[in-house]
Amino acid sequence: MPIEPRESPLSRGRLTMYSTPWCGYCVRLKRALEREGIDFDEVDIDRDEAAADLVMTINRGNATVPTIVLPDGTTLTNPPLPALLSAIRAA
Repeated sequence: MPIEPRESPLSRGRLTMYSTPWCGYCVRLKRALEREGIDFDEVDIDRDEAAADLVMTINRGNATVPTIVLPDGTTLTNPPLPALLSAIRAA
């Protein structure tokens, strides 16, 4: 489900990972992205109410993390690394 890219960071061509500090899946995906050399911005939905609302809109009312938003507005929720890498290449 594409969303309208926000001024920042999507306008800079970076992906955004919405996460929480206590989410093990988020930590694992963040480390994998870092290993792959993929630049991304991370937004903690526990600290950013607007980000939490966005994540809940994307995920039909659920605050599911990690939620990824690619620069083209494509969203992925808790994606396995191969699926995310494929989506990044296609975007």
